[in-house]
Amino acid sequence: MNWKQLLSAKRWGYEHRQVSDHLDARSEFQRDYDRLIFSSPFRRLQNKTQVFPLPGAVFVHNRLTHSLEVASVGRSLGRLFYNLTKKDNPDIDRDCPFLQEVGNIISAACLSHDLGNPAFGHSGEAAISSYFIEGAGKKYQELVTPQQWADLTHFEGNANALRILTHAFNGKDERGYALTYATLASIVKYPCAAIDGHIKGNHHRKKYGFFESEVQTFEKIATELGLERDPTNTHGYLRHPLVYLVEAADDICYNIIDLEDAHHLKILSYQQVEDLLLPLCGGEDLRTRLDALKDTGSRVELLRAKAINTLIHGCAEVFAKNQDAFLSGTFRSALIDALDQPIVEQMRRISDISVAQIYNAPTVVQIEIAGYKVMNALLEEFIPAYLKTNKSMFDKKLVAMIPEQFHTGKNDAYAKIRAVLDFVSGMTDVYAVDLYRKIKGISIPSLD
Repeated sequence: MNWKQLLSAKRWGYEHRQVSDHLDARSEFQRDYDRLIFSSPFRRLQNKTQVFPLPGAVFVHNRLTHSLEVASVGRSLGRLFYNLTKKDNPDIDRDCPFLQEVGNIISAACLSHDLGNPAFGHSGEAAISSYFIEGAGKKYQELVTPQQWADLTHFEGNANALRILTHAFNGKDERGYALTYATLASIVKYPCAAIDGHIKGNHHRKKYGFFESEVQTFEKIATELGLERDPTNTHGYLRHPLVYLVEAADDICYNIIDLEDAHHLKILSYQQVEDLLLPLCGGEDLRTRLDALKDTGSRVELLRAKAINTLIHGCAEVFAKNQDAFLSGTFRSALIDALDQPIVEQMRRISDISVAQIYNAPTVVQIEIAGYKVMNALLEEFIPAYLKTNKSMFDKKLVAMIPEQFHTGKNDAYAKIRAVLDFVSGMTDVYAVDLYRKIKGISIPSLD
């Protein structure tokens, strides 16, 4: 693989349009970022859980604020990588003019990396999968292919993001959001179908990156960009190298910022957070600066900023130094795991503490359980109603609640199930709970 082909500005749905010239106010990749910022799926992230229940008196991150922060870190990673590469190869702009746009490509991909995640965090994904694995949806296995069943029993937000950005939804622009090929490829962490994913020890196959309905979509992207087939499984592809930087930006943000939220919610003490973050703050002596701040929240902000700075520089340097391995697809771990050993060990310590004390905190577990029940109940109502040939009056009422954009003209079961999943997975936490209460008769809509 080579950078010149990988950084294509060709736009999905506008493949024959000439790329805009340098006199335009924005590059093609900056246009990607702006299209995402103004999109409805992105705005809905503000009411989707990141880790903690959506804020009351104390602010915590939601999917939207998380995505914005990941985009900021991603832009820095890309810019640092470009600067390091240009330092070693001053003529790189002549050989690969779009390399200077790497920061913009990554930041756009980072904005969209959680676009396909359903409500209630990862419990939303688990609820959708569980409906088909052990719930009422088990009966639909005989109506779909093994490849399609693998999709349904392992719902994946990353694959759903690619679908949201490229699928021709009913009544919407048939080109989706018409992003550049480079940006689209940079969000696909595991470039294979569900049936080829979930392989332990294989970083390219830890999960999967596109539904059966988007196989041809990704093949088209891969062909344009020159992505190579995975030699261990030729049904899948090697990652686009920029995926590693998008992944690193996400890893940096959630590992560090979840600690900040946990401190705000008094799940972790200030001293616990300092012990976890101070070793990541480089060689700078922060003791005097920390002691001068009386507010513990301000101390945590300083530690968070310094820790993120250390991780950004470390990841960018590893990526620049090993870019031949990324281009050949032979780099087999996450960037975070390739940093200096003391940093890797400290990040693992943070991960262990997060699992033990943050992700299993009572409020987190409660929202996951509630979300699990809500999502499962919505699927139990909408999927049978949409699939039935002879619909009851109640079924017709339920189907009428599904917005027109999600309806499909196809008659096969997989397309119809996927249409309902498009509807349900796009809901915010608040909307999902409200709809659940209404269709269960728990609350009655006001007639005012």
